[in-house]
Amino acid sequence: MNKKIIIKSAIILLSAVSACLASEGKVACKCPNCSNTKRPTEQKTNEADKVLKQLNQKTSELMSIQAQIEYKFIQPLLESEKLQKGVFYYDKIGSSSKLRLNFQTRTIDDEEEEKYVEEYIVLDGAYLSHPGHRFEGMWAVQIDYEMEGIKYIQLADAQDPNKPIDVFDLINKNFPMVGFSRIEDIKKEFEITLVEQKKSGPEDFIQVHLKVKPNSIYKDDYVSIDFWIDKKLGLPTKIVTVSTEPATEPVELKDVFEIKFLKPKFNNKIDKKVFDFKIPAGFDEPDIMPLPKKSERK
Repeated sequence: MNKKIIIKSAIILLSAVSACLASEGKVACKCPNCSNTKRPTEQKTNEADKVLKQLNQKTSELMSIQAQIEYKFIQPLLESEKLQKGVFYYDKIGSSSKLRLNFQTRTIDDEEEEKYVEEYIVLDGAYLSHPGHRFEGMWAVQIDYEMEGIKYIQLADAQDPNKPIDVFDLINKNFPMVGFSRIEDIKKEFEITLVEQKKSGPEDFIQVHLKVKPNSIYKDDYVSIDFWIDKKLGLPTKIVTVSTEPATEPVELKDVFEIKFLKPKFNNKIDKKVFDFKIPAGFDEPDIMPLPKKSERK
């Protein structure tokens, strides 16, 4: 940290403490930095801001992720759960980023775990090709081995000045990984609070609760999102999202998405071939789904 900033901060702190001590035995201290006068809400807001700043620093340094992943879809109303396990990859070079999610197994309710292959790749359209089509902007490739189908889904237009700058921002509506998004975007879309951990719970995590704002772009998708930051790693390793569906049910009966990153490795080199793919033999032609034209969008 810059020495001038440290010295200036020390002077401000000492001045504040002096003012507090001077007021002892006379009247209640009114200095803004005194812990006796700081409102609890203000303290919590400052604590949340501090955590987000630290998170922002870590995510800005993030160049790659490789981890085992568990993705659980819970439907309380139907008393049903589906758990998918696989491998997650993220790689960033300069302003370009890619993401790949390979699901390998599936467990439904109390049934035994079974082989289930499903893959998602998010990448620049320049890496895609198909006769008669030109792929611009960012796209998601979904490969469903059970249905023997493949989809190319456009996520962002290359000409859109407001397009997200990272793949994490692009996939949040399908796989909510908000903890890796830009902090300014999180503040814009959510009300943020820190959740005090129970004494019996793990102490090596910080839980952040995000309540969707009424005018948020996520208002039709999610009610709230919680993510747990590993104190040692400084990055989220668990994300739990409450959906808005079923729309007519109370929050305790709404669908829940849970994502866990296990044995994560950050900023290790990832082979570029990880993001390559081929349409398996016998699959249907790709279902190509470009974004609606601007005149057709809401």
